[in-house]
Amino acid sequence: MLQIVIMKKTVIAYLHTHWDREWYREFEVFRLRLLRVFDNVLNLLETNKIPSFYFDGQVSALLDYLEIRPEKEEIVRKFIKEKRLFIGPCYTLVDEFLTDKTAFEKNLEIGMKISKDFGCTNFIGYLADTFGHSQNIPKIFKKFGIDKCVVWRGCGDIPSEFRFNGIDTVNLIRGYFMDIFSAPMTIKQKAEWLKGNLDKIAEKSGNYLLLPIGADHLGVEPDIAEQIEQVNKLLNDYEIKLSNPFEYFELVKNNFSQYEWDNELRDNSKTFILQGSYSARTKLKQYNIKCTYLLEQANKLQQKYGNEYNSIIEYAYKLLLKNQAHDGICGCSTDLVHRENITRYEKIIQIANTIIEELRLKHKFKTLIMQSKELIPEYKIISKHFGVENSLLYNTQKIPVTEDFADIYTLKYFPATKTDLKLEVRNGQIFLSNDNGKRIQIEFVRFKDEGDTYNFGAVENDFGETAEIYSFKNNIIKTSFFDVQVEFGKTINFKIEWENKLKNHLWQVKFNMKNPITETYSEDMNTVIKREFNPDYDMRKNLPRERGIEVKTNFAPMQRYVGTQGFGVVTQGLTEYEIKGKSLLVTLLRSVGVISNPNNPSRSTPAGPPIEVPEAQQLGYNCAEFSVAFFEEENYQEYIETIFPEMG
Repeated sequence: MLQIVIMKKTVIAYLHTHWDREWYREFEVFRLRLLRVFDNVLNLLETNKIPSFYFDGQVSALLDYLEIRPEKEEIVRKFIKEKRLFIGPCYTLVDEFLTDKTAFEKNLEIGMKISKDFGCTNFIGYLADTFGHSQNIPKIFKKFGIDKCVVWRGCGDIPSEFRFNGIDTVNLIRGYFMDIFSAPMTIKQKAEWLKGNLDKIAEKSGNYLLLPIGADHLGVEPDIAEQIEQVNKLLNDYEIKLSNPFEYFELVKNNFSQYEWDNELRDNSKTFILQGSYSARTKLKQYNIKCTYLLEQANKLQQKYGNEYNSIIEYAYKLLLKNQAHDGICGCSTDLVHRENITRYEKIIQIANTIIEELRLKHKFKTLIMQSKELIPEYKIISKHFGVENSLLYNTQKIPVTEDFADIYTLKYFPATKTDLKLEVRNGQIFLSNDNGKRIQIEFVRFKDEGDTYNFGAVENDFGETAEIYSFKNNIIKTSFFDVQVEFGKTINFKIEWENKLKNHLWQVKFNMKNPITETYSEDMNTVIKREFNPDYDMRKNLPRERGIEVKTNFAPMQRYVGTQGFGVVTQGLTEYEIKGKSLLVTLLRSVGVISNPNNPSRSTPAGPPIEVPEAQQLGYNCAEFSVAFFEEENYQEYIETIFPEMG
């Protein structure tokens, strides 16, 4: 009798939990859950009920656990040494578009140092839930000796195994969120559900499939091995094997060269990339840019003068990286979470400014921003307070007394700078031009926003409002939206301060160019990258009608700079721009009031919990600062210091 043997595909499954330190619950609340989740994981490892556990590619959660459970450190080190517990290489899972190269490298430097101290030697650049992927990330991984990467969001139709800018990379076709073994279903139902998902993974895979088992803040089922054994009996085409991602990489090592991708990963046709988070809670982005820059300058100065602040610099970077975890910097957590973010940012500013000032006083150099009782030639007063000179505050052999208090000026260096830039306001319109005949129009616009912290909620047929321009006098442009303070120098600097009284709106500054915009150059990881656009695309005419779709947009992230057609904008913490026809628009503010709106017109299903977050409306005082000039993208760096005056 002829016996037919059906060859099953091997499914390499790994147990994990995706651990947001803070999100829809606050850090300490989630940490109490972490104690229960990881206590259980260690117990399952000790009793050999699971072979291994992958701890989300970061070490901060492990440190949070051990701070409360220090007695568990020995057993943790044992399992890491035995390659049954995998940690690192990152300190936290930071967003890739809202962090710069220095911070991302610090994330790896600190994370790998801690991981190696615990005995971990195997590393994967694990980016399972970040909201799209920067094309510059693989270069940084390679710099740290990491030659493997796992991604999900933004991959479109890319296969399971591919080479991402030179690194062997796995695309989690169905994502990391596989909580089926915790669901209240029969084994038969679970097998049927798994078959449907495995079939979809198999379409993009070879003979081996990778299956994450876990989800956000989810513990491991105590009988997971028994469940898998029972499910395997019902699967005709697949055999699930509990293992780890490293075995999978070894099994498919010859497949990666078959498909190569050398660009960023921001295709949202298959997965949400939640790009409204580039502009949610603008104040967080402004804090983040300022702290990132200040801390980098403090570190450069202390390295120049002897590295005496290394420990406090690392402490400050840990604070920064905790805030740059994607649900933090993206602004899609509770109001209480983001209040704690701001407290951390304020601490970073205190540390960085103190280091810079102590070094300035000790080594007698000047900075572009200084405080003094006396006025200094070529320095302009930007503020005044009643206090004590820093030379006394930082002198450990003295303490300030009443007689030492006086008016202290904060001064900014203003060198004499020739510029060919001209700004004129006439007939209710603003124009920027230069001596070479280049000319653009500047407008201020706003639109309705029925979205949430994840996605701008575009309203169909909303043509928006354009601010009326009343006058330009004493370097103040008066508009119907707000007043704009203008400062002339190497660039033209704009500072907008206003009391926001409108909920659910998107505010933008609009630069009208000569030609339709088909490409832009913007800062990404301290380099300039090129993006291509269809200037005629209109998201409002393509809002999703089917479930599970996130609308394609002409919005994109940036760090400090965006430019096109020989014109550039450098911003202080405005991290999103949009292309419409001949117009480049930079987001000034996006006010919304819920983490995830189930009725968001731009995204047809929820992306998180519908928790109200009134502080994300950013009512009350707001400030937006940016500088403009005509220059090519390769020259943008020389303009950065014009609006980042803390440079030492």
